[in-house]
Amino acid sequence: MPDQLLDRFFKGDTRALARIITLVENRSADSLPLLQQLFSRTGKAQVLGVTGSPGSGKSTLVDRLATTYRKKGNTLAVVAVDPSSPFTGGAILGDRIRMQGPATDPGVYIRSMATRGNLGGLATATADVVTVLDAAGKNPIIVETVGVGQDEVDIVKLADVSLVVLVPGMGDDVQALKAGIMEIGDIFVLNKCDRPGVEKMERAVQTVLSLAHRPDGWDPPIVKTVATEGRGIDELIETIERCAAFFQSSSARLEKKREAARQRLITLLEERLVRIAVEQVFPDGKLNKLAEEIANRQQDPYTIVDEVIRNLRFK
Repeated sequence: MPDQLLDRFFKGDTRALARIITLVENRSADSLPLLQQLFSRTGKAQVLGVTGSPGSGKSTLVDRLATTYRKKGNTLAVVAVDPSSPFTGGAILGDRIRMQGPATDPGVYIRSMATRGNLGGLATATADVVTVLDAAGKNPIIVETVGVGQDEVDIVKLADVSLVVLVPGMGDDVQALKAGIMEIGDIFVLNKCDRPGVEKMERAVQTVLSLAHRPDGWDPPIVKTVATEGRGIDELIETIERCAAFFQSSSARLEKKREAARQRLITLLEERLVRIAVEQVFPDGKLNKLAEEIANRQQDPYTIVDEVIRNLRFK
């Protein structure tokens, strides 16, 4: 099955692409050999991260970016990550609703993903999905995170250029500019700039940026947009291209790439080791029984984990 699927994938079959992404998301046994064969074909796509607070207009901005890139002749992909319910595990993949234009364009592949409880603004499998899209020849690949808070900044590890979308008039400007999300921005987009208070917000962003020191020497620009009207989108794309050109020759950026690769390796190791531990040590519902004993204070989790590590066998 994997060989037949790959054959169709390399011929540009969109259904094969969708099927491979589903296997990767579900962590199917077939996904590992697929990813191993696809990885050598990656590294050509530019990955754009779009993050910001809920209600800042990220989806509409991505819609306009995708439309403009298509006019330039790009065949691109959009990965829209939505939060999962902590109770049902389900997700309302609402970003697709706001991307009605590109959704009908065969040159734009849109994939919605649920976080499945993962923090950081991305799903665990997002990096692997980007790998698949990169191998499929999509460029750029735009990754829109969930509406993130101050410390949910995983997108910086994945994206070549990170866009932080801000909007005036949404509460305390200083609160919106806390460390974390402000430190990941390569470009700051003041969206909905037809609203009152945009000048105040711009001054606040400039003040925060003037206090920061970036080791790569890049001075993050501020771009004003009104995504619903398409205003500022051409300027934003020009700024993205200028930013990407700067980073291409930056030694600090190369170090960041190495750190991102290291973190991805650790994440994959953690995922595989946990799966091995659960399969080997907790068969037939034993995990639920131990959880109940811990909840009733009959056992402590530290001793159990210590026993698991001592008894784990690696193939």
